[in-house]
Amino acid sequence: MKFGVQVNCYRQTWKGIRTSIETMEAGRWNSLWFADHFVPPPGPREDEPLTAFEGYTLIAVAAGMTKRLKLGHLVLGNTYRNPALLAKMATTLDHASEGRFTLALGAGWFRREHEAYGWDFPTMKERQDRFQEACELIRMLFTADGPVDYNGQYYKLDQAPLSPGCYQKPHIPIMVGGTGERRTLRTLAMHGDIMNLDGWAGQGMSIEVFRHKVNVLRQHCEDVGREPGEIKLTALMPLQITDDKEKAQEFIRRLGSGSMAGPRNYLVDRIGEFIAEGIDEIMFGAIPTGDVEAFQQVEEEIVAVFP
Repeated sequence: MKFGVQVNCYRQTWKGIRTSIETMEAGRWNSLWFADHFVPPPGPREDEPLTAFEGYTLIAVAAGMTKRLKLGHLVLGNTYRNPALLAKMATTLDHASEGRFTLALGAGWFRREHEAYGWDFPTMKERQDRFQEACELIRMLFTADGPVDYNGQYYKLDQAPLSPGCYQKPHIPIMVGGTGERRTLRTLAMHGDIMNLDGWAGQGMSIEVFRHKVNVLRQHCEDVGREPGEIKLTALMPLQITDDKEKAQEFIRRLGSGSMAGPRNYLVDRIGEFIAEGIDEIMFGAIPTGDVEAFQQVEEEIVAVFP
């Protein structure tokens, strides 16, 4: 069983982020993840001047600081970067990290940062249409033997080469962020390699929710002729170890029903349910950035239980 951490990069200092990376590299962790926003989400307007480190740059820096951690984002917003440019950035980082990068992409949802930086924020339908095209285009670039033509409604390529290609074989894994049942999971079935149940997104972090989303994905796979076993299952799980019932309830109230808090044994049992359902990796969130003792507590009390 594999475990990672989404290290918070908002309202933080670089020193705290660096300490988190170094602590993880020295521990049992499998993977390091950052989010991708340009103002701290989804806070009040007065929080906007607080730090929000750019996620792709952070992962590139982390790649140079580490030798073994897998690297990625939860998740990159499709509306922020041209997908062909993103494919080029991905293969560059894949080579520089010697095959440790996962490209994780979502449709984009945070209106305020689009307004702040003067970027278009299309309708939900258009964002989903763009996202599906982007995933298709990126997969074509990752898997093609030569230059690629693409003629979509929103994106076009004219004999575009991708050189260097993917360091990883057969290609860089593509995580499709989100579990919307009608569009997102279908896009995953068509063009993705990894599903992620996002605990920040307001979904319950229950085994019933996870099982339902997996079943929807399997139906989409059947519809598009994809083998469901080709897609890995993951979850982002904000987590707090505490024996204080009121503290646990406050953590879940503040961070949402997709988070988990409680005594160690309770959390171990809940994680075991996901493992029994075939999950490949769990990424923990809400571990205080730069707090070495907090990282080590989760590692020793949770991660070490699952060899």
